[in-house]
Amino acid sequence: MTDLKTTRNDRLETFGRRPTRIGLVSGGLGAYWPQFPNLKPQLEASVRFVTARFEAFDAEVIDAGFVSDPTDSVRAAEVLRSADCDLVVIFVATYLTSSMVLPIAQRVHAPVLCLDMQPSEKMDHSTFDTGEWLAYCGQCPIPEIANVFRRSGIEFRSVSGHLHHERAWARVGRWIHAADVRARLRNARHGLMGHLYPGMLDVSTDLTTVSATFGSHVEVLEFDDLRERVLTVDGDAIDERIALAESIFTFDESIDSEDLRWAAQVSVGLDRLVSDFDLDTLAYYHRGLAGELHERLGAAMILGASLLTARGIPVAGEYELRTSIAQLVGQTLGGGGSFTEIQALNFEDGVVEMGHDGPAHLQVSERDPLLRGLGVFHGKRGWGVSVEFDVAHGPVTTLGLAQDRDGSYALVTSQGSVVDGPLLEIGNTTSRVDFDMDPGEWVDAWSQTGIGHHWAVCVGHLADDVAATADLLGLEHRSVAP
Repeated sequence: MTDLKTTRNDRLETFGRRPTRIGLVSGGLGAYWPQFPNLKPQLEASVRFVTARFEAFDAEVIDAGFVSDPTDSVRAAEVLRSADCDLVVIFVATYLTSSMVLPIAQRVHAPVLCLDMQPSEKMDHSTFDTGEWLAYCGQCPIPEIANVFRRSGIEFRSVSGHLHHERAWARVGRWIHAADVRARLRNARHGLMGHLYPGMLDVSTDLTTVSATFGSHVEVLEFDDLRERVLTVDGDAIDERIALAESIFTFDESIDSEDLRWAAQVSVGLDRLVSDFDLDTLAYYHRGLAGELHERLGAAMILGASLLTARGIPVAGEYELRTSIAQLVGQTLGGGGSFTEIQALNFEDGVVEMGHDGPAHLQVSERDPLLRGLGVFHGKRGWGVSVEFDVAHGPVTTLGLAQDRDGSYALVTSQGSVVDGPLLEIGNTTSRVDFDMDPGEWVDAWSQTGIGHHWAVCVGHLADDVAATADLLGLEHRSVAP
């Protein structure tokens, strides 16, 4: 999991919801306990180790205890079901029957991960008796459980290793990160304000499918909701917002002072809108006409939207609900997620130039972002201030949400690196991304995935975490790689 760059200002406190809930149940076959009196105490020591490792993740651990038979399993399942877990982990400490695992998977209403971690890398064959061997026998029932899950229509996931096997724990970590995303989306409230950018048919999204797929709520807003909050912002609040911007941005001499004050006023009103409607994301667009108020609101969103995105509340322009969801996935995985599209190809340097005018994730900038004044926003009405930067140089992942003919979604990724080089100075967030492919061939392959016009660019290589996330969400993961 990638960590975002250090917060540029401690007033940009990151927003979040409840912690991820990981259900944990451990078990072994009860018939062994009277036969091998030392076995269960040894397994319980392994359970304590595993529990401590899970508690070290940034999650709330719901421990349902140790099960020895199917009756115990039903009891544990009820504990985990009522806790509303985002992921349930079954630690198979030694052999247990599939009849002890199936009731848990059937009742918890959450994805299940089977975990078997033997005590060490290998047994001491010359000294071990049967009881000591059984402490290493957690892998034995994994094929059995997988078969029963398949026949029962339950998705099977497992991680096999030993207690000190960091490679295995890294795999566990990917499932925890995926559970983080599932938790965030299950409880998310997505704001959708304004209307479609005229003619962009790919952007249109069936709101029912968002709730049906992710469990999220979509709150349909009007620019009037923003207007009324912006008009109540006083001069002191505007001055404070300008001071905040000065602590984060480099100001270009092209900035008009009145445009800056208006953008700051809209930014404060936007914060109030997000708070009043308890939003996790926001996608917006308004065309406007002849300089009227709603046009001025739409044109002044960039400063406030970028500050919100930096606080972990992703904002996407052009009514891009699916991209704001993809940005939230990237944010939850620790990579941020800045609103982006293809801008140009450089075949000489072998890079894809991508970015956008509009909202940007300020925490993933290579250097202090620039605030530039623009008299024209290309393809849009209005004028004002805009954000300019390139994403931190090094590993990045493009991350988007595709939608297919049947309405189903897929998470799409491609891993590359942002490299140094010349960039346009036009108030856009532009980065040069090397995907280790011919740029034209990358565009063709990326477009074949079903991605739309926009996506998120995130710091770090996140494809493995996104693949696990797609699995927990019941989605396909499509990846473009050399």
